[in-house]
Amino acid sequence: MSYKTPGVYVEEIAKFPPSVAQVETAIPAFIGYTADGPKNEPTRISSMLEYEAIFGKAKAESFTVSVSGDSDTGYSASAVVAPNNFKMYYAMQMYFANGGGPCYIVSVGDLVKGYPSSVDPDDLEDGLNTLEREDEPTLIVFPDAEALGNGAYRLYEKALDQAELMKDRFVIMDVVGNVDEFKDTTGPSVGPSGERLKYGAVYYPRLETVLSYNYDASTVHGVDLAALKISNSELYNKVKKAIESTPVVLAPSSAMAGVYAKVDSTSGVFKAPANVGLSYVVAPTVKISHEEQMEYNVNATGRSINAIRSFTGKGTLVWGARTLDGNSNEWRYISVRRFFNMVEESVKKATERFVFEANTANTWIRVQTMIENFLNQQWQDGALAGSKPEEAYYVSVGLNKTMSAQDILEGRMIIEIGMAAVRPAEFIVLRFSHKLQEA
Repeated sequence: MSYKTPGVYVEEIAKFPPSVAQVETAIPAFIGYTADGPKNEPTRISSMLEYEAIFGKAKAESFTVSVSGDSDTGYSASAVVAPNNFKMYYAMQMYFANGGGPCYIVSVGDLVKGYPSSVDPDDLEDGLNTLEREDEPTLIVFPDAEALGNGAYRLYEKALDQAELMKDRFVIMDVVGNVDEFKDTTGPSVGPSGERLKYGAVYYPRLETVLSYNYDASTVHGVDLAALKISNSELYNKVKKAIESTPVVLAPSSAMAGVYAKVDSTSGVFKAPANVGLSYVVAPTVKISHEEQMEYNVNATGRSINAIRSFTGKGTLVWGARTLDGNSNEWRYISVRRFFNMVEESVKKATERFVFEANTANTWIRVQTMIENFLNQQWQDGALAGSKPEEAYYVSVGLNKTMSAQDILEGRMIIEIGMAAVRPAEFIVLRFSHKLQEA
């Protein structure tokens, strides 16, 4: 300040360093077909009601109804559904039921022709590409991918490539087709870098839910529902009940997106999204034994599969916490990979304010203090291991520490950060022995 006029001048001196704001960790992007809404425009919503207002409801399913009996003996009815391949609406119901919050919808449907006859991998890939322009999404889910068969894994590889490139998102996948083939041969590969599998996790098996399929009178074969409602209300109610009691069967990825969101909000992103009960689920479609899960959880190919299992008295639980890169000591666990994603993105955004600042010791101290304060808060929250801060993390920046004189001449400020992330207690071993009687 230039002092030229006599008087009293007030100057405020900043004593506190800038802070790192933690980014959101569980904002999924669902890519698939919808009945309505903008095409290939990622749209943020926060409730099922908002989804229905913008994107409509599920495509009506095709039912075949069989009726037996008469008015004297009583009627009975059974219904068989031939479900279509478009699962977005049901996926969103499962997401919100399991703790989901704000999310993005990327509709790839053709609003002129309505739903297409089949799921096109090119449509889903186009939707994935539009997501690169969005900064907020941190999870990627494809509710319609199982219709592609083994071709879904090529789509998942594209999503893993995007996650590896942007380093701020994670892919939730489903086992499509034969689980043993996935484990051994058909699942996503490690990619050109050999690193992309750590950016995704896969779940198995599919889930029988409490949801009912959408239908209308024109899609029910064997019975004219509109006429039946007028002529025979008793039989109409039997047929309607038979249709509505047919459970929706879904891949687990959408429910898992909700679990990620719930665990992040209640415990933190450093907590493994496992040993959590699933809502709106009757049971997994395949019962997995303890011995079978051994093959899925720890596999020679490295592609770990997270099982969803039913336990007596506990319900249906998520019983796995591994990324696809299950043989990696560093990136074996979902919580570790997603915690690093959060810290990396949070620190990256916070340090952008120092671009073009003087590359001197004063700036280095401000940057180091800012990051240390953020990591100290993570340690206090339980995200980092260690009985004291120096055991939990370190931040280093400076000449002859992380930078040479040539680095400074060329305008580089290099910051090195180390963190001891907590890991889930995946295997709890209880050791018992006989204690000999003492004289």
